Amino acid sequence: MKTTANWPQIVAEKEARIAELETLVKYYEAQFALAKQKQFGSSSEKGEIPEQLGLFDEAENTSAPKQPEPALEELSYTRRKRTGKREADLSGLPTEMVEYKLPENEQYCSVCDGALHEMAQNTRRELEIIPAQVKVIERKQAVYSCRHCEKHSDHTPIVKAPLPEPAIKGSLASPSAVAHIMHQKYVMCAPLYRQEQDWQRQGVALNRQTMANWVIRCAEDWLEPLYERMKTQLLAHVVLHADETVLQVLREPGKKANTNSYMWLYRTSGEAKHPIVLYEYQPTRSSAHPRRFLEHFKGYLHTDGYDGYHKLPVTVVGCWVHMRRKFTDALKTVTMEQRANSNTQKAIEQIARLFHLEVLWKDLPPDERHQRRLEEAKPLAEAFFVWLDSLSALPKMPLGKAVQYALGQKQWLMNVYLDGRTELSNNRAENSIRPFVIGRKNWLFCNSQKGARASSVVYSIIETAKENGLKTFDYLKFLFETVPNATTGKLDTLLPWGEAVPEQCRMSPK
Repeated sequence: MKTTANWPQIVAEKEARIAELETLVKYYEAQFALAKQKQFGSSSEKGEIPEQLGLFDEAENTSAPKQPEPALEELSYTRRKRTGKREADLSGLPTEMVEYKLPENEQYCSVCDGALHEMAQNTRRELEIIPAQVKVIERKQAVYSCRHCEKHSDHTPIVKAPLPEPAIKGSLASPSAVAHIMHQKYVMCAPLYRQEQDWQRQGVALNRQTMANWVIRCAEDWLEPLYERMKTQLLAHVVLHADETVLQVLREPGKKANTNSYMWLYRTSGEAKHPIVLYEYQPTRSSAHPRRFLEHFKGYLHTDGYDGYHKLPVTVVGCWVHMRRKFTDALKTVTMEQRANSNTQKAIEQIARLFHLEVLWKDLPPDERHQRRLEEAKPLAEAFFVWLDSLSALPKMPLGKAVQYALGQKQWLMNVYLDGRTELSNNRAENSIRPFVIGRKNWLFCNSQKGARASSVVYSIIETAKENGLKTFDYLKFLFETVPNATTGKLDTLLPWGEAVPEQCRMSPK
């Protein structure tokens, strides 16, 4: 039987238990709110913009009463001078003109029977689409010999007309066919089985196994040499970005089919004159892989918070966007009434000040940007971490997790203030790896390690071409026409920024 003397102890135990349960309830409420927001809410991390236009008052908000009317020009009649962007959008496209005229026997006036003359022309522009066409090209090579030597000599010289090397010897694969297959899969995210169906609808029995063989063979023979040259130039930069994502490879030695493999990504920063984006397939997420890839790199490496990067012999620069994301997730668990005075909102606002300063300094030379960072931004960042350390947020709550993550990443997050060429985020790597992630949702997996390796090479060529303003199909076709006939010393001129790349491979300037 419990005595009266034990009651204070019992009450204290009960109060402690109640406090523990209340904390647990708050934790579950926060997790439920966060899960609900992730499922049904917006995924954007941008704050609300008070000046954002309303849906039903767009006309009032966008009107500009003082803006002058479009200029008028005098012709045989008055019309508005075109100032829209349609003409600029169509300026890089070939134009075919079709004229519509009256027959000569109808060019008379219906009132006085006088002859009509052409006073003006009305023009209507339309986009004409020409679907892909499949045809067979027969390349016939003339072979020559000497009649005189055939009759009077034991040796007859044989001379052949020049014939370009094929993309794949003994195959129907043409440069345009292989480029089309790669473009459809790696740019348009169309799996080979869908392409197989499309070929069949055009009357061509081309199965997915054959297309896969073409992709692997051309990637190994013609694209890998370019990949290796781009890698050499990539590692010569001072600042790089890195990221990784999962990849499923069905046939890997010693691994189950549903085991994760990884696609690693390395790319140049915004300071690079010629952007380079390289993918590398590896069977694991071990830090040994970036260590090997970056063996000759000694500069700054932007990464997320994965500790595998922290083991590398380079200066790792943490991503403030990843850190901020923890606080934006925590803010989603706070009610609208509590947000204004919450520590979560205050943390996001302090981080936003640092990003705002970066926007102001984005056009400054690296040295001047570095100096401004040391004078203005670094003190704010240091004060931010001191303030975080003073908070008494519960470790298991969203805010507590965000605070713990930020403090744990502090030494790498502060490395951005070591050099003016570094950046506050690793968004460049995230944006560059996104095309692979989107493609993976469509083709799901790679069958073999060779296929995964080929995919990494093709993605590297395509994404680097896109970063340098090239049309991917035209550039791939150009490569498969040129590289088989090129000497080793000329390969550098075929890189996406090389002088040998023809003008038709480049996007029209906007």
